Amino acid sequence: MISLDRRSIQRWLKVPVMRIAQIAPLAESVPPKLYGGTERVVSWLTEELVELGHSVTLFASGDSVTRARLIPVWPRALRLARPRVDPVVAQTMALQQVADRASEFDIIHFHFDWMHLPLLARLRVPYVTTLHGRLDLPGLTTLVQGFPDAPFVSISENQRRALPEANWAATVYHGMPPDLLRPCYEPESYLAFLGRLAPEKGAEAAIRIARRANMPLHISAKLPRDGSRYFKEKIEPELDDQIHFVGELGDAAKEQFLGKATALLFPIDWPEPFGLVMIEAMACGTPVIAFRCGSVPEVVEHEISGFVVAGEAEALSALRQIEHLDRYQVRQSFERRFAARLMTDSYLRTYDALLGRTEGRPWEDQRVAS
Repeated sequence: MISLDRRSIQRWLKVPVMRIAQIAPLAESVPPKLYGGTERVVSWLTEELVELGHSVTLFASGDSVTRARLIPVWPRALRLARPRVDPVVAQTMALQQVADRASEFDIIHFHFDWMHLPLLARLRVPYVTTLHGRLDLPGLTTLVQGFPDAPFVSISENQRRALPEANWAATVYHGMPPDLLRPCYEPESYLAFLGRLAPEKGAEAAIRIARRANMPLHISAKLPRDGSRYFKEKIEPELDDQIHFVGELGDAAKEQFLGKATALLFPIDWPEPFGLVMIEAMACGTPVIAFRCGSVPEVVEHEISGFVVAGEAEALSALRQIEHLDRYQVRQSFERRFAARLMTDSYLRTYDALLGRTEGRPWEDQRVAS
């Protein structure tokens, strides 16, 4: 019996193989060792594209791990590197390597924001940029008006509202591998908070909610270089037998941390572009109680995968109803809406549109089973 690899089968079926470059940020490796939402999404997308048989090149830090061809544009991820490196220097080197190889690709997909726009406008190769951050910042309207043909992808519909002038190619929700975090259907009695320690992320509100609910709260977060003062002044004094700080967690520990929680608290006070931790909790079968800000109403299915609330009082009311949510349905909501393959298919449709491919997508109809 003749054994064929996926790419050979694709050639036999006349399924087109796309040459795709993924350009990652350099703060973390791909995938990140601990914290790092954007780099984690880049990894999931890259590996799914490889699985589908496409020719993928990842431009990232040299300590990244991938089945794609890796171009190590800087030796190590920047956040924990010693001595500290000016990120503009590393990004400039990355752009030089992208420019040198631009003709090798059908499309170049950027995951850091603006620095590449003048270069790509002159290279005249197909490209797209996924914007992973907040867009309600001074100067961005003027910037995108200066690049009217630059195509962007938003990660929620709400994210793009702050910048309607941009040339939006699509909205693509994040997706993660379904088997990365396994669900837990027998939780313990504590609340979880996972995220960056900054005022807008809502750790202080989570502490107040937990205290009023008389429930333990476990906080997992990295301590950014510029956030230690906030931690020492606002969070550390609250730590006691009820409020626990567990530091940064990798994926294996995150599964237990989120899966055993009664609920994830997501009491944000900013226009969250997506909120990856919400779908990580759903993957674990853990419902989300989140404030109605930014992308939250798009991500959380109210009364199915959690509760979308207006403030702390409604969050407390939601906690009293949390046992009525079916953790199996929470997990099903994740699989139905936020699996990595769904994200990847959406990006492939976006690449097709940008390349003017309108004849359909044969890799959807003739996909080779994994």
